[in-house]
Amino acid sequence: MKRFWLVMLSLGLVLAFSAQALAVDVKFSGEFMVGGMYLDKTTVKKDTSSDGPSTAFYFQRLRVNTDFVVSPGLKLVTRLDAMERVWGGARSTATAAVPSDQSAQSAYETENIAFDHVYLQYDSPIGTFKVGYMDDLVWGTVFCDSATPRGVIGWNKIVGPWNFIVKVIKANDNSKTAITPGANADLDNDKYAAAVKYTWNTGEAGLLGAMYRDARKRNTGTPNDDYNAKYYALLPYAKAQVGPVKVQAEVVYAWGKWMEYESGSTQTDISMQNLGIFIDAVADFNMFYAGGTLAYMSGDDPGTLDKYEGTAVVTGGYDWNPCLIMFNQERSYWAGAIAGYDTASNSSYMSNAWFAQGKVGVRPFANLDIMASLSFATADKKPTPTWVGNAYGYELDVTGTYKITNNLSYMLGVGYLFTGEFYKGTNAANSLRDDYMLINKLTLTF
Repeated sequence: MKRFWLVMLSLGLVLAFSAQALAVDVKFSGEFMVGGMYLDKTTVKKDTSSDGPSTAFYFQRLRVNTDFVVSPGLKLVTRLDAMERVWGGARSTATAAVPSDQSAQSAYETENIAFDHVYLQYDSPIGTFKVGYMDDLVWGTVFCDSATPRGVIGWNKIVGPWNFIVKVIKANDNSKTAITPGANADLDNDKYAAAVKYTWNTGEAGLLGAMYRDARKRNTGTPNDDYNAKYYALLPYAKAQVGPVKVQAEVVYAWGKWMEYESGSTQTDISMQNLGIFIDAVADFNMFYAGGTLAYMSGDDPGTLDKYEGTAVVTGGYDWNPCLIMFNQERSYWAGAIAGYDTASNSSYMSNAWFAQGKVGVRPFANLDIMASLSFATADKKPTPTWVGNAYGYELDVTGTYKITNNLSYMLGVGYLFTGEFYKGTNAANSLRDDYMLINKLTLTF
């Protein structure tokens, strides 16, 4: 009898493991990055008691993508980030604010292990369905992109050169649950988007339209502080290869109600109207390349109190990092914002700015790419009428990337910021200093 059960148990284990192996095909990919950063000053103030110290540290992140392919056309997609931290640095507390919206988890969790993506993808006869946590705020060019994991129900259908896309996105949910015991309903932040994309041999173009409804400030219980935000956005873009020149452009326009107060309020509704424009061209002649970028982000006019013209919705995005110091999310994420006087700050994404950049590059041999760029940025609007200047400054960057193997690369960069008078705030007598940064990164892809 014991032999019988032993044989049956062995057969059961064999069948179980065989069924599992036949049912799921697991595919891995990812990236491991280690970097070192030196920032000469964490503020651009000079000759004050609050002059910023320098900072230098190492940091790292492991990112792993895992696809569980259940059958052809059906898979579960996951992505996790692990050990995203400064070497030997202080750890975040469980209640610490997240440095950016680029994770579905808290900073405390990403310093250990945190899943950002978990979604199902089904390629059906009527289109592809994706349901779960995945990146939102990614479209067209890298300009204005801020890859942010959110709950999404998405569908797209490719018909010849056309791709039709529809999405429902849940950014915030404040419904009554076991964790959220609030008594109010309908305090969510939702987004609805539809897009169409056309692709041809040498380029692509598309248009995305989105509707946002943010009701998190409804029923706050504070007089004259109960309002909704209801607004819309259009994002047309195009990319094309014309001989050796690659051209890309995108326009972002958002409009609607930034603050639509509840009935009974004595406050005046505030409308919003944001505009962003991006044009980039690079001519590539194999060993040498050169190009330029122009970008604009509308700023808020302090003289129009019933209108919000800038910084509300439209920004350059976390994913677009045109410089090493100015408008760089990586520098901001690890070292923090670089402060000036009053509210002036060099944070992560570009906002309230005119931006121009010229760049040249050389590839002396196949594994090495050296690039130099000179950028200038100035504010579209001064924060107050008494603000001293508009110019953020000039920045000179030089980077070199060496491909050690097909999967391993090393990058070394230096950036120097000639600080502009915008950072003087409201006092022309305030003294400023220039700033510079050194960064190097070792990146393994698999």
